[in-house]
Amino acid sequence: MAEPASISQGIAARYATALFDLAQEAGTLPALEADATALTEALAASPELGLVISSPLISRAEQGAAITAVATQMGLGALTINTLSLMAEKRRLFVLPQLLRELAALIAAAKGEVTAEVTAATALSAAQSKKLAETLKAKVGKTVKLNTTVDESLIGGLIVKLGSTMIDTSVKSKLASLQNAMKEVG
Repeated sequence: MAEPASISQGIAARYATALFDLAQEAGTLPALEADATALTEALAASPELGLVISSPLISRAEQGAAITAVATQMGLGALTINTLSLMAEKRRLFVLPQLLRELAALIAAAKGEVTAEVTAATALSAAQSKKLAETLKAKVGKTVKLNTTVDESLIGGLIVKLGSTMIDTSVKSKLASLQNAMKEVG
């Protein structure tokens, strides 16, 4: 039976906070960040790994052995491997994707970074990304990491989401505004 989203998020947040606190005490936050990035990439690249962590048909022992073998092969740190083993033992590996997102947010906050979700009509060049990050940094006073996606339906421009602020400079939204204005006139 699948857990409701709020329960899963709560479980993920508790594991992420515990893992973050332990790494911070040990002074191994950079290693934890590297482990989290590697695991996120592995989950994105391997549907089989996603199946192993979420399938109720795979026993706790099999999940534990599989995730430990994968983590060891990837060269992850002992703290991360132990956490993954504990999660398998407690049948909590299904929250790993949420845990990794939560952990990334905790690490970014500790580093004084914020993440901006950027949707662009075309892929941004390195210079454009750098300029956008610098502009956003000047606005919020923190280092800004960009999470960029491409949506060609925007026609041109950008949509930037930074915390609770959204800046929409897309041609699509400007055309929609113009269309609404035309409806009001006639």
